Amino acid sequence: MPFALLHRDGADHVEVLTGEMITVDALADIPLRPGRPVLAVVPYRQIAERGFACVDDGAPLECLLVAETTTRPLSDFPAGDLRVSGGGFDLTDEEYGRVVEDVLRDEIGHGEGANFVIHRVYEATVEGDPVDAARAAFGRLLAGEQGTYWTFLVHTGTRTLVGATPERHVSVNDGIVMMNPISGTFRHGSGPLLDFLRDPKEVEELHMVLDEELKMMATVAEHGGQVAGPYLKPMAHLTHTEYLLAGRGSLDVREVLRETMFAPTVTGSPIENACRVIARHERRGRRYYAGVLALLSVSDRGEQTLDAPILIRTAEITPDGTLRVPVGATLVRHSTAAGEVAETHTKAAGVLAALGAATIAVRDQAPPAVGEAELRTLAERNVDLARFWLDSREAGALAVPALTGRSAVIVDGEDTFTAMLAHQLKALGLTVTVVPWSAAHAPRAADAADLLVVGPGPGDPGDPDEPKMVAMRAIVAARLASGRPLFAVCLGQQMLALRLGLALIRRDSPYQGLARDVDLFGAVRRVGFYSSFAAVSAVSALDSAHGPVEIARDPLDGTVHALRGRAFAGVQFHPESVLSRDGIDVLRELLPPLFAEVVSPLTNG
Repeated sequence: MPFALLHRDGADHVEVLTGEMITVDALADIPLRPGRPVLAVVPYRQIAERGFACVDDGAPLECLLVAETTTRPLSDFPAGDLRVSGGGFDLTDEEYGRVVEDVLRDEIGHGEGANFVIHRVYEATVEGDPVDAARAAFGRLLAGEQGTYWTFLVHTGTRTLVGATPERHVSVNDGIVMMNPISGTFRHGSGPLLDFLRDPKEVEELHMVLDEELKMMATVAEHGGQVAGPYLKPMAHLTHTEYLLAGRGSLDVREVLRETMFAPTVTGSPIENACRVIARHERRGRRYYAGVLALLSVSDRGEQTLDAPILIRTAEITPDGTLRVPVGATLVRHSTAAGEVAETHTKAAGVLAALGAATIAVRDQAPPAVGEAELRTLAERNVDLARFWLDSREAGALAVPALTGRSAVIVDGEDTFTAMLAHQLKALGLTVTVVPWSAAHAPRAADAADLLVVGPGPGDPGDPDEPKMVAMRAIVAARLASGRPLFAVCLGQQMLALRLGLALIRRDSPYQGLARDVDLFGAVRRVGFYSSFAAVSAVSALDSAHGPVEIARDPLDGTVHALRGRAFAGVQFHPESVLSRDGIDVLRELLPPLFAEVVSPLTNG
């Protein structure tokens, strides 16, 4: 009979769920039954529901229609004995290292995104009954792991999943949506914790996934997400860093699941192009790796709840005893092949140790001591982040009279940073609509808007044939010709610069997830960049077919940070990013003058 064993964070018991297992095609088909929970096992291939690329391996979306829920004490699940033979990764360390180098060079280096998660799979054979082996592993994980969000065993009748995942993907309770981005992996005993907390790669990696999950929160919560943290998350063999995001929402919980497929910590950013990169370099399906378990319920009064951890640190066992433990590493501009190979071993260690198949020596050490220096260093990560996402405020507190009541249309270039930008523009008083670049109605919507915002996205802005680039260049050209207010961000800024006669370059080193202090027309602003391309100019002012243009440029290499003219402005950075401490101030300064006949001087605000 299908069943599930769930131990949730902080509980002193194990929930035992039994019932009937069904297979459905889509998340919307998951049944919601008053008073009767459903446990959905969601494979990675469901990402296709969002129109994103994936290698379809046929892994089914299965649902346990819970008929009975009981609780049992932890002592009922002792650590058992099991035997595993013939283990090894499907990709050797050398092969995986070459994939890492390919992604760093060909994807991050060419502007396809800020970070990507590439996985490999440890494969072996479980001796004896697979379900008994999973029970033994479940008991060993309960006894030996700590800091997990869920420790679980799910038996569907045709497959068994057992694991100890540290990460909540998304939950909904009493109308509050919560997400929990975790990134950064410190192996106990590998050195001073302070060195890990100060490591630029680890800091930037967590900030980038925070940005990406804020994009998701911006689509499922009415006012976006508010950030709490960062925190340390100690586990048995590792310590992670994490943030907590929360916001109020009213979507059906199945729609929340759909809009948040899947966490950037297991895919990358921007998410749509990350899926293309994953399919291009992994060239095989992920089955349940990076998917979620999702416990859904609805009360007799119609109140919906959702609790969905990410399927990582998880073993899949088939009826013939085949064991699969997938694990991935997040590749960023600072990554090295050797470092990411080591990270996959470290992340796999806990589950593999419970299975008796660890690939590295698991250090039997307590989590490191955390003192004032460590806590202070952790808190310092927020010093230069945008208070817009960290602080609560009264409705209307940021409204600008010149913008209040006006309409804006944002053209999305396949980066849902546009959802975050929409919340900022709404806070300034605008009414906002986001349309994809490919929408047939985008030009008409743009024509009707008081302000057109051409947004960010991955790819080469100068590509003469790529449909997205052709369409977005045309949208920028038409708006400039109309003389009506235009604002451009990142990719949009590059399109604007091209139209104004500036040249574009690919940066020698990608500006992905990088915060900088830059001079914007006399005011120093802290802003976040996610780009591999930039416009360049040898001068700070020029005459164009659309009037005089003022340029904020890097004095060292001439790269353009921002530009403005009569009724148009553009920025190469992301004012909506959590990395842009001064992003909302930049918008308050640059947008109102677009509605005047002559660009007004900026204040230092």
